[in-house]
Amino acid sequence: MQTRFTLAQLADPDIARANEILRACVHCGFCTATCPTYTLLGDERDSPRGRIVLIKDMLESGRPARASAARHIDRCLSCLSCMTTCPSGVHYMHLVDHARVHIERTLRRPLAERALRAWIAWIVPRPRLFRLALRAARAARPFARLAPGRLATLLEMAPPRLPKPMPEDRPRVVPAAGRRRARVALLAGCAQLALAPEINRAAARLLSRHGCEIVAAKGAGCCGALTHHMGRRAPALRAARRNVAAWSREIENGGLDAIVVTASGCGTTIKDYGHMLRRDSRWAAPAAAVSGRARDITEWMNEIGLRGVSARGGRVAYQAACSLRHGQKTIEAPRALLREAGFEVVEPADSHLCCGSAGTYNLLQPDLAGRLRQRKLDALAACAPDMIASGNIGCMTQIADASAPVLHTAQLLDWATGGPDPRPRTAA
Repeated sequence: MQTRFTLAQLADPDIARANEILRACVHCGFCTATCPTYTLLGDERDSPRGRIVLIKDMLESGRPARASAARHIDRCLSCLSCMTTCPSGVHYMHLVDHARVHIERTLRRPLAERALRAWIAWIVPRPRLFRLALRAARAARPFARLAPGRLATLLEMAPPRLPKPMPEDRPRVVPAAGRRRARVALLAGCAQLALAPEINRAAARLLSRHGCEIVAAKGAGCCGALTHHMGRRAPALRAARRNVAAWSREIENGGLDAIVVTASGCGTTIKDYGHMLRRDSRWAAPAAAVSGRARDITEWMNEIGLRGVSARGGRVAYQAACSLRHGQKTIEAPRALLREAGFEVVEPADSHLCCGSAGTYNLLQPDLAGRLRQRKLDALAACAPDMIASGNIGCMTQIADASAPVLHTAQLLDWATGGPDPRPRTAA
């Protein structure tokens, strides 16, 4: 694609990167076939190709973002299916991330939308505040039908039950069971701590059982993905620097073989820290080192090998999180591990398409997210599974009321190698 940025514009490294990405696009349109919003809406502006044109015009002009263009860019899930499909290697993720920063800086949204975005960006990355908000929403859920607009949707999404926080969720060292084979950091996360702390507990048992000493590095917390994808660069970079500092201390003090992540949306962002902090002379090198050590839990288990399997059996529908499948290109490892653990693995017919969670998407675009969710639920039900496995808390929350129990892949691997049965007792 031809671009017309001025030399002054290209002096900005972010614009230079955007120019590089834009020029790689040949406008072939292959991406439209796998874009969830285009398949729903049929509007070229709601396809990757259309959004690329909107972003090009917006950045070249140097003017504040227009609401009409922002609306279509806001509708992008950042599922990155287009990057898997693209034959030209267009790095759409970096382009749309930069576009969102430009929109956030230059577009004054309506007051209600600004308030909602600010609330999400402040509450969700803070587990204690998020837990309090969820409790309040759960209490108000019976009155959701009386609430106006988007507030009703938010209340309806509140989970009917919240797990209790446990002391073991705090930063600590978990020794390896038997001979130590590796020393790893385990990301505690933020939203997952409030919604499903049992995922990290299962991951810790699994890793320890396989000879990993586990460190929950002091100071590490939210990865910054949520604010990053909302275009709020400053808090996202603060989160990235905080985590890089925490994990760098562990690398220097005791060494880290891997930084293991159980939420694939977080993993995709951590693997991009090197790019996010590339312009910061102090943080560029340690950020790249951290990104190079980041592993999804299934990547890491695939590397070190599954041991002591006592096959449990059962038909598992594997719901591939977009951030894992498209963002990290980790496709075969989760399925192979589940099969090795003795499960019959099936995938829904639309496994390459997003469920509609996409970080904050189901909060900010509830109508489209609801349509995507229903399509995913129908596809999963058609698999007739005993259980559904996924690698991302957002996906798990989005499809929580599916036709079978929704569990994290790490929970099933933990169960198959000696851990407790993760299924709800009513479903066991």
